[in-house]
Amino acid sequence: MARMGSTIDPGPIDISVLYDQDNHISSAIWDGQERGVLRCHEHSSMLEQWKLTAKQIGLVEKAGFGYFRTIPTISLDNSLISALIERWRRETNTFHLPVGEMSITLEDVVLLLGLPIDGKPVMGVTRTPGKVCENLLGKVPEDLNGGMVKLTWLKECFSKCPEDAPVEEIERHTRAYLLYLVGCTIFSTTTGNKVSVMYLPLFEKLDEAGKFAWGAAALAFLYRALGNASLKSQSTISGSLTLLQCWSYYRLNVGNPKFNDEPNDVCFPFALRWKGRASGPRSNSNIVSYRKALDSLQPPDVKWLPYKDLDPSSSVGDIKESLILRASKTVLICFDKAERHLPDRCLRQFGMLQPVPMDVPRWERKIRALDQGSDLSKETDLQLKGKNQAELREWLERRLRIVQVEEVVDEIKYMEWYERITRKFVGRPESLESEFQRIVAAMREIADIADSFPPDRMDSRDRKSLDEIKNAAHKSLMDLVGDSKKSRRKIATKRKREDDPTIKDDY
Repeated sequence: MARMGSTIDPGPIDISVLYDQDNHISSAIWDGQERGVLRCHEHSSMLEQWKLTAKQIGLVEKAGFGYFRTIPTISLDNSLISALIERWRRETNTFHLPVGEMSITLEDVVLLLGLPIDGKPVMGVTRTPGKVCENLLGKVPEDLNGGMVKLTWLKECFSKCPEDAPVEEIERHTRAYLLYLVGCTIFSTTTGNKVSVMYLPLFEKLDEAGKFAWGAAALAFLYRALGNASLKSQSTISGSLTLLQCWSYYRLNVGNPKFNDEPNDVCFPFALRWKGRASGPRSNSNIVSYRKALDSLQPPDVKWLPYKDLDPSSSVGDIKESLILRASKTVLICFDKAERHLPDRCLRQFGMLQPVPMDVPRWERKIRALDQGSDLSKETDLQLKGKNQAELREWLERRLRIVQVEEVVDEIKYMEWYERITRKFVGRPESLESEFQRIVAAMREIADIADSFPPDRMDSRDRKSLDEIKNAAHKSLMDLVGDSKKSRRKIATKRKREDDPTIKDDY
């Protein structure tokens, strides 16, 4: 490991992979320009106020969101999310960690969120927003600016569908719910409480909606959001932050919460495992401590195969077949967004050895909209369009792009290569003196908190426990100060002895 001091080179030594390092947030942090915790935009707290009828739930399931709708709002750890983003690289769509590259893949999306990862790409034909709302919702909001509709308007108008409503009205309420659902979760934006109307036509025929690869689109959207947030000029993050946080909980031993109850490992989707987590943020969590933990991450801190013993195939028949796409080296599409899915860079997440991956060509991150006459329900229209767009063609050929296992892999060679091309540190390694001062300050804070409790309001058992805490804190503080003074005397005596060999040790 590199030593402390101003001569440390955080990397990359070879900039052929991380060519955009100068614009990355890690460069600013290294230069002492902290941006703090990102503002995290996910607006799912009001979802529980939607009261769906049995008929609506059936339509939601047909549309491909049956599992996803069961995931409750999970309290976000903004500091953990911010620290993870400091290690995300949009040049490779992976996290660059001390153990190698890791990423959120199609496997994580389908298992954590229960969204379909196979099917037609989520894209559509440009239409007039007002007409779309009129035709599919039966209403048009007054402030339909920029093709965005307020989530509050959708909730106020459509959150309660009458049990005896006609079929057309049930479908309108269900479309509004689905638009609200994607707008506050997988397609949440930094604009606040709004969602784009462009998703609404995909819910026109609810049984057809289930044929889209919503999970792949969610991942494309999140990749784009992570890439933007990793730039030092940004201060916000959107997209499925529940996916990002649950991915970290399953795979990294950093910031994992404690459970109020025993976790339920048989529930699907697997994000439900964190439904019973302790409420409220961790009291000792901050972005600096998370950054330090990620900077010093070791192989035992990583779970490469967290879903190995959580096989959903016995109860979820449509999941197993699509899991083959977890290792598809393809392009993920969400309307005009095109992002590369590069499982060849994180093969250990699939139980394979990791060789040096191929170079990533710089790609066009936008895809052209479909022509007005295109019909998404017809595979032929997509195939014709794909002939003219390499990104769309790659998605259509996704099953032909599965990464194969290599027979001979030298992971030592991989790590030697990786050490040269990666960013080793985000934060500057802390000096021993700084670490000592931080520990002393923490111990003093514990002692002060213990001293602040009024003993006259406690019973004898509580007073005894409090005295033990205070004594332990004071003893640890005195030991730290004593060890520090002893170390300083040793250093001073050593220097004197080097100048005058006749001086003996006085300790």
